Amino acid sequence: MMVTYHSDPKFLHFLHHELELPREHIAVAVKKKEVSDGPLPMLLWQYGLVSLEQLERIFDWLEDQN
Repeated sequence: MMVTYHSDPKFLHFLHHELELPREHIAVAVKKKEVSDGPLPMLLWQYGLVSLEQLERIFDWLEDQN
């Protein structure tokens, strides 16, 4: 089963409230995902919207959700 993180309210809440990412940054990555279909965490990092440390926190959070 493929998880669509960009539409998961808990994931979006984590990005905005825990990592303190502006909604605009999240929206940019979601828009890029529609075009490139890459994983949202990687798109956030590739476009410089999160640091490597934040990317690691995202992957840790996602792992904890499983």
